[in-house]
Amino acid sequence: QVQLMESGGGEVQAGGSLRLSCVASGREFSINAMGWYRQAPGKQRELVSVITRGGSTNYADSVKGRFTISMDNVKKMVYLQMNSLKPEDTAVYYCNADCWEVLTRTSYWGQGTQVTVSS
Repeated sequence: QVQLMESGGGEVQAGGSLRLSCVASGREFSINAMGWYRQAPGKQRELVSVITRGGSTNYADSVKGRFTISMDNVKKMVYLQMNSLKPEDTAVYYCNADCWEVLTRTSYWGQGTQVTVSS
């Protein structure tokens, strides 16, 4: 089992910045990729950004140029720097990790952290 712990959410005014962090912990696992998803009230969960172990990144069109994802492979942490935040970025943000545990590949989710952007 792998546990994911997010931090860094909160409330900020439009145009502000927040940095989300997520740490993965557990026994005998390796990480293929980590990412961030978000879910706004009444909407489906959507991909925000993902980063592979090798450093390749992908972003939703709505956050390109404003958000930056990074990963510390040693610490097994992923970060999401969010700049120029907009009210439409308001959502619960979930950390995701695509992991190998011996011969089993499993996707894990964090509990989520609320991000609220006021206009």
